[in-house]
Amino acid sequence: MNLIFDILWLAVIVIYSCVEALVKLFIPVKRKSVSGEIVLITGAGHGIGRLTAYEFAKRHSTLVLWDINKHGVEETAERCRKLGARAHAFVVDCSIREDIYSAAEKVKRHIGDVSILVNNAGVVTTADLLSTQDKQIEKTFEVNILAHYWTTKMFLPAMMKNNHGHIVTVASAAGHVTVPFLVSYCSSKFAAVGFHKSLTEELAALGKDGIKTTCLCPYFINNDFLKNLSTRLVPVVEPENVVANLMDGILCNQKMIFVPRSLKCHLLAERILPERALGAFIDLLKIKFDAAVQCERKQD
Repeated sequence: MNLIFDILWLAVIVIYSCVEALVKLFIPVKRKSVSGEIVLITGAGHGIGRLTAYEFAKRHSTLVLWDINKHGVEETAERCRKLGARAHAFVVDCSIREDIYSAAEKVKRHIGDVSILVNNAGVVTTADLLSTQDKQIEKTFEVNILAHYWTTKMFLPAMMKNNHGHIVTVASAAGHVTVPFLVSYCSSKFAAVGFHKSLTEELAALGKDGIKTTCLCPYFINNDFLKNLSTRLVPVVEPENVVANLMDGILCNQKMIFVPRSLKCHLLAERILPERALGAFIDLLKIKFDAAVQCERKQD
């Protein structure tokens, strides 16, 4: 009898959720304020991390900026100060756990409890698996996913104590669909998406509804990560567009962000198309970039 009731209750929740989602398409969601929040962004010395820092600075957050590049992160911090925000720059190697723990202790001691954590730092190696060096594989996982564990373990306790905070995982569309010659990168981003989903469920199970989570999954971005990148059908996205979507998602407590939104169709195709049809669809996209294949240089 309880099972029947639970199934009926599930049906009610599904219908209510669908109606709610439909309504939200026409009624703007209220955006939260991040003024006064202490925001830590890894990989803040360039690209998505830098632009995200600028957006938080405009909203009067206190910025804690981490990057391995001293010049880059200090430049970002200076620009944030000119935008009227307090900004603190730290040189941190996110591939080294001890470096993360040491910097985190300094942040907590001298600045305060981080309430918004943006795990953005990332690296990529473009090569087939056999051409990828062991150290490159290890570093990809150390930066792209293990660092998320270490930063979260350092700053989550204060968020849980206050039942307030936001953890942002910058993943990738490559965390949902795979691309040849990016095996270690795609694997690390699949792990990042899994980290976000598992952490979200765990916080819900612990009753910490005041701690929000967001995962960003953009398509290929127009930056210097991939050389001579070109695609068909789905355009390469500009960093500014990605950050605009990310900020909207954070301010509206959106859990999963795809840029562009049409990526959802690609994910649906991945799940429902027969293998041969899916292969033909991927061929149609014609994703190309420079990659090392064994001892040769090849664009594919």
